[in-house]
Amino acid sequence: MKMENAKKLRFRKDGTFTIVQFTDIHWQDGSDLDLRSKAAMELVLEAEQPDFVMFTGDVIYTGRGSDGAVLCQDPLQAFRDAVAAAEQRGIPWGIVFGNHDTENDITRDDLMGEVLKHAHTFAEPGPRDIHGTGNYALPVLGSDNDQEAAMLYCLDSGDYSKLPGVPGYDWIQHDQVQWYMEQSKAWKARHQGAALPALAFFHIPLPEYQEVWDREMCYGHKHEGVCAAQTQAGFFSAMLAQGDVIATFCGHDHTNDYWGELYGIRLYYGRATGYNTYGKEGFPRGARVIRLTENERKVESWLRLDDGTVALHQPEHQPEIG
Repeated sequence: MKMENAKKLRFRKDGTFTIVQFTDIHWQDGSDLDLRSKAAMELVLEAEQPDFVMFTGDVIYTGRGSDGAVLCQDPLQAFRDAVAAAEQRGIPWGIVFGNHDTENDITRDDLMGEVLKHAHTFAEPGPRDIHGTGNYALPVLGSDNDQEAAMLYCLDSGDYSKLPGVPGYDWIQHDQVQWYMEQSKAWKARHQGAALPALAFFHIPLPEYQEVWDREMCYGHKHEGVCAAQTQAGFFSAMLAQGDVIATFCGHDHTNDYWGELYGIRLYYGRATGYNTYGKEGFPRGARVIRLTENERKVESWLRLDDGTVALHQPEHQPEIG
């Protein structure tokens, strides 16, 4: 529960805290496509001037090509290049890993070691006795005091299922859910039982992202299936029980960017940022921008696209009833 990072995140004097979410950059080798990704990130950061940047996984792509060769020959350098837009500007940033960050030639511990060499990162390795690398919680302090006013929960959603007979992607495991609940309870106790407004960041979407699309009004685009794991350990129900998380943010599905609200929690996709990976014609790369307001349990969000435009009001999806 304690704030281990000596640096501090803080609401601005005007009571706002703005986060830019970059996701699925898929940096490989510094090619022209990678440089386009960096240019898009620089455009977004220049336009939004955020207080914090969150990379929600697949920052680099360490998979293999059709010939079996590993596509990212120097993953540590690739990572340095991928986060340089934020790091070189001195903007505080965090990261949660995705399924492609550590497929070949590098482990999550190795990559976290590189993360921690950066002067402006707020990421932490997290507990060693639970699943994943990079499970951590970041307080955002008040604009004019050192009291926590909001929380950012960062969780490693893993890569691929390790459970025999269960194919597909990994999920946030039971011990991670328990860690989150313990963190949440400790922060509540520190604030006389009041739940600080919180955001949660992870890479692989929860199955509730499909449920919200099927049941509720959603805003944005769904051009592919929700690639969630085949099973879960109850993270969404834990968030409901604790009552602090007001919105979650994921990546993973490059041509989905919608959001909807389910049981009081908003579920947001980011907008895929990287060019060195699949996308969709007419669906530009970009970033999601997230704004918190001090002392309010609400979140505002919009997309900043690679041509500099802002997408505020996106097409609506109305579920079929009956």
